[in-house]
Amino acid sequence: MIRLLRMMTEQDNQEFALELARLQQEHRDLDAAIEALQHSPAPDQLRLQRLKKRKLQLRDRISFIEDQITPDIIA
Repeated sequence: MIRLLRMMTEQDNQEFALELARLQQEHRDLDAAIEALQHSPAPDQLRLQRLKKRKLQLRDRISFIEDQITPDIIA
C-alpha cells in the first residue's frame, strides 16, 4: 500500500514537473511577444491586454504547481 502511494506521488511529481516546464516556456514566450508588441509602432492594446492576462494566468498555475511539488515544511 505504501509502495503504491509512493509510486503515485512520484508519478504525480513527474507530471507536475512536465507541466511546469511547459508552462514556464509558454510564460517566457508570452513575455517575448509582449515585449515585441510594446515596441511596435502602433501596438494593438487589446491584444497586449489579452497576452498580459494569459501571462498572469500562467503565473498563477506555475505557482500552484510549484506549491504541489514542494513539500510542506512545518517550522
